Formats: sequence, structure tokens, C-alpha cells
Amino acid sequence: MQLPNRFYKERKLEHLVENQTSYTLNNAAMHVFETHLQAEKVMLQFDQPVLASMLIGKKVMHLRDKKAFNFLPGESLILPSNEIMQIDFPEANQDNPTRCLAMAISEEKINKVIRLMNEGMPKHDGSEWALMDYNYHFTNDASIYGIIQRLLYLFTENHPSKDFFVDNMLQELIIRILQGNSRESYMENASKLSSSNRLAYVLEYISTHLHEPLSVSDLSKRACMSESHFHKTFKEELGVTPIDYINSQRIKLAIRLLEDPSRKIKEIYLECGFENRSYFNRLFKRKLQVSPGEYQSKFMDNGSN
Repeated sequence: MQLPNRFYKERKLEHLVENQTSYTLNNAAMHVFETHLQAEKVMLQFDQPVLASMLIGKKVMHLRDKKAFNFLPGESLILPSNEIMQIDFPEANQDNPTRCLAMAISEEKINKVIRLMNEGMPKHDGSEWALMDYNYHFTNDASIYGIIQRLLYLFTENHPSKDFFVDNMLQELIIRILQGNSRESYMENASKLSSSNRLAYVLEYISTHLHEPLSVSDLSKRACMSESHFHKTFKEELGVTPIDYINSQRIKLAIRLLEDPSRKIKEIYLECGFENRSYFNRLFKRKLQVSPGEYQSKFMDNGSN
């Protein structure tokens, strides 16, 4: 993820550990942190909910009630207000600083978007959209990556209407994060919910039949919905189309299988439900920016498929 050139012109490096450049607007503030020295147990806290997103380098995050974990580029984390973060920087140095953005979003803005979602896109099971499960750690998909990149540009832009522009982007960001959080919750609890929740039943079915042909027509019948209603409900609640969800789950399975260097790539893509190599390659590279062969080669001592 790239920072706008304006950021480098406007910042002032005053600290080598967690040097901070901040931009504040009506409903959000964006802080870009740079760390130029290895450090441990650096404490950070915000008085509003925060989206933290890694740009460059590596952090080790220590959060309340959560095992320490690596925080890497392309990943984001949602934190509640007043959450104390304890952070290690095992690889930072002056030539290769660690960079991370932290965007504090007002709870009033979040609640306003949730009200709009409940009015305009209510959940099919009658439950309401609500604040997400905090300490939600996820890999950015293409849509969230694009929004964060756009917000980086807007916060640093000198434009009289940027508060309005940022507000619109924040609304989309909050909706997509809530949908992603809902998707994660469905996936984690699908087996427990599948007897009483039609979407959870479909997700459970997908997870156990990835190797087989899966169609929206068949899945909608299993959910006892028309095809159009199923597609609309799935996308509104989970934030992705059924086909995009199926492909993402197949790629996750392929990633695990490719860690075994003895497996042939053809065996793997067929086991994951892909019918041809070129389509599998294209989706895999879009997700990981490397081909399946390049990814598997990381786990090989010698030789290749």
C-alpha cells in the first residue's frame, strides 16, 4: 500500500520509535506511524474505535484476552475505544522502517451507518446489525484495500470538500467491515447455526463440498430461496457474491495444500474444485500476488512441479 507523496513532504521525523503524522477531520482522524528502531512493549491507546492497517514491515501485537500475533502488510485490525495495545517491532531499522496507519472513527459515525443498514438492508433472520466483535483481525480484500488507499489520499489532500469525500468513504468502509465480520462469524459458527439459519447451512455445505461443482442455483434451493433473493441476501449480509465466496474458500484450501511440496499443482486445483489451471492461477495470483508454483516453491528444498 502506497502513501501519497504529500505525506513525505509534510511529515517531520522527530522520533525514531512510533513517529506520528496525523490528519484530523470531523468524523475521523488518520495517524501514520513510522518506527525506525527495533523496540518492544510500545504502548498505544485511542479514545475512539480504530482501524489499524499495516503498510510496511512487521509488528507483534499483544492485546487483552488475545494471544500475541504477527501483524503484517495487507492486514487490518479493528479495536474498540480505549483498548491498550502493546507492540513489538522486531525488524524495524532506519533503512526499512515499519509503517502502520491507525484511523480513529467516531462512534457516532459508526452508529449512524448501523442505523442506515438496519433501515435499508435488514438481515434476513430478523436480527439487527450491531457493533462488530472487536479485536477483529483480517486480511484486506480488494475492496477494503481500495478504500484504505483512497482514504490515505483524501486525508492528505488539500481540498475544501474532503470532509464530505471522507465521510462517504467511511460509510462504505464501515459497511464492508461489518459484512466481513458477519461473514467471519457465520464461518466460525456455521456448524452450530446450520440447523436454524439458512445462510449458515449454506456456508457449512460449501465448506464440505468445495471439491464438487457448486452453483448459485443449487445453493439457493438448499437455502429455500429464489435464486435472485438468495444472491441479494448473501451479498448484503456477507459482503461478497456466492461465487466470490466459494472461490475465496477454494483458494484458502489451495494455500494450505500447496505447503506440501510433494503435491502436484494439478492434483491440488482439482481437489479444490477448480476445473482448469489457468482460472486457478488467475484467482490465486490475484489473492497472493504470486503464482501457485511460486508460492509452493517457498516450501521446497529443491525441485518444483
